[in-house]
Parts: sequence; structure tokens; C-alpha cells
Amino acid sequence: MAQIARPIVGIDLGTTNSAVAVMVNGKPEIIPSPAGQRIIPSVVMIDINGKVLVGDVARASQVAMPDRVVAAVKRKMGSDEPVCMAGQQFLPQEVSAMILKELKRYVDAELGEGEKEAVITVPAYFTDEQRRATKQAGELAGFIVERIINEPTAAALAFGLQQLEEDQHILVYDLGGGTFDVSVVEMMNGILEVKASAGNNHLGGEDFDWRLVDWLAGKIKKSHGVDPLQDIRAKSLLKEQAEKIKIELSAAEKTAIHLPLVTMKHDRPVGLSTEITRQEFVALIDDLLAETMKCVRQVLTDAQVDPAEIREILLVGGSTRIPRVRELIVEFFNREPCCDVNPDEAVALGAAVQAGLKSGVLSDSGLIITDVAPFSLGISVLGDHHGFTRSGVFHVIIPRNTTIPVTRTDRFYTAVPGQTAAEIEIYQGEHALVKYNHCLGKFRLEGIPANWSEVEPIDVTYSYNLNGILEVTAKCVANKKEETLTVHDALERDSQQKFAQSVDKLQALYQNAPDEDEDDLENDFFASEFEDDDGVCDEGGEDSSPEELRRELTALQDRIAEILQNSDDLRQRKLNKLRQKLEQAMLLEDTMEMQKMIDEVTDFLIELEMQEEE
Repeated sequence: MAQIARPIVGIDLGTTNSAVAVMVNGKPEIIPSPAGQRIIPSVVMIDINGKVLVGDVARASQVAMPDRVVAAVKRKMGSDEPVCMAGQQFLPQEVSAMILKELKRYVDAELGEGEKEAVITVPAYFTDEQRRATKQAGELAGFIVERIINEPTAAALAFGLQQLEEDQHILVYDLGGGTFDVSVVEMMNGILEVKASAGNNHLGGEDFDWRLVDWLAGKIKKSHGVDPLQDIRAKSLLKEQAEKIKIELSAAEKTAIHLPLVTMKHDRPVGLSTEITRQEFVALIDDLLAETMKCVRQVLTDAQVDPAEIREILLVGGSTRIPRVRELIVEFFNREPCCDVNPDEAVALGAAVQAGLKSGVLSDSGLIITDVAPFSLGISVLGDHHGFTRSGVFHVIIPRNTTIPVTRTDRFYTAVPGQTAAEIEIYQGEHALVKYNHCLGKFRLEGIPANWSEVEPIDVTYSYNLNGILEVTAKCVANKKEETLTVHDALERDSQQKFAQSVDKLQALYQNAPDEDEDDLENDFFASEFEDDDGVCDEGGEDSSPEELRRELTALQDRIAEILQNSDDLRQRKLNKLRQKLEQAMLLEDTMEMQKMIDEVTDFLIELEMQEEE
């Protein structure tokens, strides 16, 4: 086995869940959390002590403390839109770095302390800015990130490592929490060549959840005349319920929905009791699933592959567990998809395979992987558009689905006599006009000879590497004067200072929080929510089931709502505090904590009645 200077791991940084894997004895293996979890929710929380929590604890707090929790941050990657959490503002890559820091904790526990390199996956249809933000998130988390790999390509690697002798075409259908990608991959003599990719980086399980949220909210509006989506806690509660409904309908034809308390109207609880069938759910999302099949048809056309030539279909991403997805695939290809790949783990395992190729531990496998540019790359020129000469025409230098790495040069000419400088505007997209495409950057080539009699030639070279990172060079042919822009990452494009600010912000966040174990923090969170005024939690039993306890909690909520109508301000504050605790207790599965809350509220109500009798 080749010796390497530092361990290299593969990371699936997902919208809903994330995972990390490493090569062990020639095979990729997931590195579990200390609690044994193979994947963790991509949810981040800053608790009341200022501690950063990632995973299940954070996800469990979304309803009770929505202003302290961030989920699905991957959808904001590449933007400068601030993410608010616990009264602080963060860049999307800073929040993603918190998720990656958690994964690095698992890596350090498994492989020991020291420098670690990571191969991080991104959707094939991520833009250049989104890729750079992902790379920066990894660096902020303490990884060395020299390789970014597309998620469908990673899934194909996880499958292909065990199928090296097969010659076949594979279709990877990757429907995750926030993004959709589909790729056609050709396997031939140990070479995995991505022929074409298509997708939508704003289509996934999150969109299905929100369709359900709107459906649930519509039921409440119709029955009670109140919009629960105007209440941040109610909105979080419905989102959580939507995820449960989606999962339940993957196994059952219908599911019952019973939410005793969603929001309040005139100081009285508003709930929802109904049911939804799988058919109704499919009707809510069928247009989105149809969009994925449109991408499937597009990628087959781009790859010049007939559906009958596809030997294996890999379903990747948790949302592919929706039965309708499999139905659509079977209807289109007239064959069942492959069941050999774990949809939640395939991307992380494939990233570990890429890490193994990069480190040399798989150098004897004979496995080689090629990928493609997901978008066309080019510049803005003065050119012909529908018979008219105009500026802002998109000249493609590297067409979409070109195999990478690739370097291409096109020759252009000055536009006016005597021109001594040229603005090079770099774009990514498919429209004939640059204003409808995505601008990656621009730079200016100075020092062109002032030629008044004829045009001066300028060569523009695009070099696109395996990470999907672009370098552009413009050279004046006459005097060899040239300028280069590396559209690399936010470090180079924005400034070292901006990156340093992110580093300082995260260091301060982690250093200022109390140094406690995660189990202690989880206990502290629940204790802080349910402790008495003297700071001591009540004792409680576990004899009743969660359903029975919820009925008791509902009855207490109704009683408090009645008392609130005839209470003074001081008593109202106390009752509202108890009501909030009851809302939080309704979401628990821990019967002991639920019983504690029932005892606390019951004691208060008894005490209140005694005061009134006196």
C-alpha cells in the first residue's frame, strides 16, 4: 500500500444528512459518530449556552427553538445571503463548516489527531460559486480540500469499484434533500467516464416537504380561519410533521395526522386531525417528479445513449425512497433499478473511493474516472444575434458536458480601431445572451497596440480542472501581453481578509462556549426547558404511553386557555410560560420528561385553585 503524508477522507455534505467515509483494506467504509450513527442530520444549533450542536440534538430543537436552529443551509451555498442563528449572522459556508467540523471530530477520533484532507461532494449542477463556497467550508472546518467531486459521479464510483470487469452504461438518478442530479456513466475496462449530466440544484425532498406544509396549513386555514405559517413555531412544527408524513407514506398507503396544538387563536389552541393518502401526496409533488424525468430524457439525449442501452440504474439520495420515483423509473426504462447501493451512503462511500484514488491506495485497482463540465463556459462578445450585431452575445469556449480536465483556446479580435484594452467577462450557462447566464468574474487586458488600420487578435484560453474550477487567460498575440484570472475560491476572488474574518468568527464561537460533552449539553437543554423556578427538575414516572400523556397535555392546554381569559398580567405571564412548555413537551417521545411537565402544570393549577378558594 502506498504511503501517504496525511489521511484523505470522502465527505457527502448533504442538504438533509451528511456522512464521512474512508478507505479501509481496499474498501470504502463509513466513519460513524461516537454514538454509532452512520449519517447525521445537516442541522446546526447554537444552544442557550452558546454551544454549537450538530445533528439529532439540533434537529430535535427545531420546533422548540427555531431561531437557534439552521437546516438545509446547502441551498444557500454560493450566496452572500446571511443566515441568522441565535441572534448572530453567518455566511452559508460558515454554517456548513460547523457541520464539517462535527464530521472532522469523528475522523479525528477514528484516525487520530493531525492534518486531514477531504474530498467533498457537490451536486453536478452546482455553479462555480457554490463549488468555491463548499471548498471554503471545508477549509474553515480544518480540512485541506484539494478535490471536489460531483455527487452522481461519486455514487458511480461506489458502485463501479465492485464492477471493474463490466462494460456497461449506468444512469445515476440522485434525488436528495435539496438538489437533483442525473448522470450517464460509461464503464469500460475499469474506466468510468461521465458522458453527460443534467439536473436542478433547487429540487429535492425539501420541496416535497413544503408542498405538504402548504397542504396542512390549508386544512387549518379552512377549519379555523388562521394561517399557521405566520407563527414561526407552528411553521417549524408543520415542517417536522411533513417530513414524518413523507417517510410514513413510503411504507403505507395512508397515514393519520393528529396535532392537538399547532398555533393559537384568541388564546385558544388550534390543532389538526386528518389523514392523507399516498395518492394525495403524489398529486402534490408529481409535477416536481416530472421535472426529474425531463432531466433524465435530456441527459440521455446529451450522452447520445438510448434508454435500452442503460444496463444499471442507481437510485441515490433519501428522496428516492418515495415509491412514485421507482414507478417512474420502471415506466420509463422498463426495468427495476439497482438495489445494491445504499441511497443514504453511496455518495460518501464514492467520495472515499475518489480519496483512495487520489492518495494512491487504489493505484493497483486500475480504476480511472473522468467527469464533465455541467455548464457551458464562455465570454461576452460583440456578435450576431438573430441577424443583428449586438454586445452581450455569449460565445461558448467549453461546451456543456465536455470531458474535464480540459484546456481550450479561441481567437477574438478588437472591436474598434485604436482599441488598447479589452474587458474579458466570464460566464457560465446555456443562453445565447450573457445577461441570462451566470457571471463568474471579469478582468481587463491592457497594453494592446493601438492599431488604427486593422483589428488586433486576442487569444482567450479556458482551463477547467477536475474540481470544476476555471482559469482564464487573455493574451495579445502581437506583443504577448497577457492577463490571467483564476476563478478559484472566495479566498482569491474576494480577499484573504474575508476568509480570516470567518476563521476568527468560528474560533470565537467554539472557544467561548462552555467545554462540555454532547450528552451533558443535551441534558442541559432539556433541563433548562423544563426546570422549576428553583432550577430543580421534578420527578416523574414512565407508566403511561406517549399517546396517553399527550392527551393529558392537551387537556391541560385547554384548561390553561380557559384560565387565561380571566387572569391578571402577572398570572398571564406565568400561564403563557407554562403553555410554551406544554407545546414543547407535546413534541417529546420521552415519557419521563412529559410526565414531569404534566406534574409541574398540575401542581400550579392546584395551587391556583387553592388561592381562589381562599
